[in-house]
Amino acid sequence: MAALSLAEAVPTEKMPGWQQALSEMFGTAKLPPLLDMLKRVIEANQATRKPKIAKGTRDFMPDQMTIREQAFAKIVSVFKRHGAVAIDTPVFELRETLMGKYGEDSKLIYDLADQGGENLSLRYDLTVPFARYTALHGMGNIKRYHIARVYRRDQPQMNRGRFREFFQCDFDIAGAYAAMVPDAEVLKVLVEILSDLALGDFEIKLNHRGLLDTMMDIAGVPTSKFRPICSAIDKLDKEPWEEVRREMVEDKGLPGPVADRIGEYVVLKGEPWEMLKKLTDDSCALSSHPISSATLADMKTLFEYLDSMGALGAISFDLSLARGLDYYTGVIYEAVLKGGGVGSIAAGG
Repeated sequence: MAALSLAEAVPTEKMPGWQQALSEMFGTAKLPPLLDMLKRVIEANQATRKPKIAKGTRDFMPDQMTIREQAFAKIVSVFKRHGAVAIDTPVFELRETLMGKYGEDSKLIYDLADQGGENLSLRYDLTVPFARYTALHGMGNIKRYHIARVYRRDQPQMNRGRFREFFQCDFDIAGAYAAMVPDAEVLKVLVEILSDLALGDFEIKLNHRGLLDTMMDIAGVPTSKFRPICSAIDKLDKEPWEEVRREMVEDKGLPGPVADRIGEYVVLKGEPWEMLKKLTDDSCALSSHPISSATLADMKTLFEYLDSMGALGAISFDLSLARGLDYYTGVIYEAVLKGGGVGSIAAGG
């Protein structure tokens, strides 16, 4: 071998330090066989080293791909039935496009090394790229769907379906429409998809950012803390109220009595019409606040639309639902499987 011939021909004093040390220990004559033996050991270890996959990612086997393709086909069928068209956007965006849209979750964005004078990041979701797309191309009214991978620098919880790379199936309605019409159709699409996929019994939690903002205003939360406190409330589906309250008081500096007042609201949830009746009653402070009274009127319209579409039965009006992303300004919702134990399977607003 060339390496062994070279080692034999090189004088000891000109050898690299590690070769000199071996030569002194074993003698120059024994050095080439020893190097050959070390080379074989290294190559043998390389052959037995198991390949690994990046943390929070997964490979899909042929049988899994069959299931995924069937699921995507059913989802796309519903999207097209509602008149949506497909678009595609780059897997990475300018970092400035993504920043300031995700609240505390902005820390989960993957940044890319600068290779051409631009600060780039992998997309966190498909919604912000769509907003950039509509602004760039001057879109009017449009219903669009987009199925693609997104990336989050999160701590993976594989048993709960939480990955660093995963697919999102997005359906959005952009443009000018009558109040609550797009929200009602998107929720109807969600009900149809979950019913067609036959995943099991599901529930769609529903709330409105206007009600959340009013709750915090009535409770005495400073305006500057609205979004941080919303992010804490958003954890109520994963953590008990005591832990969320501790975060509000100790980590975010909210007075204890203010947090307790919020706690009186976030326990309220139930059937849409019953909840609406309770919240619009004169005894409820939300009924007389200018923001929440207008919001509750919109919710009444939304429930009427959903009722006429046959989609209201799956809805739970839940004041604990917060959704931590900053771009939500109106209706917010989140779908969960009853007894599924995997967290939300769909969400939006």
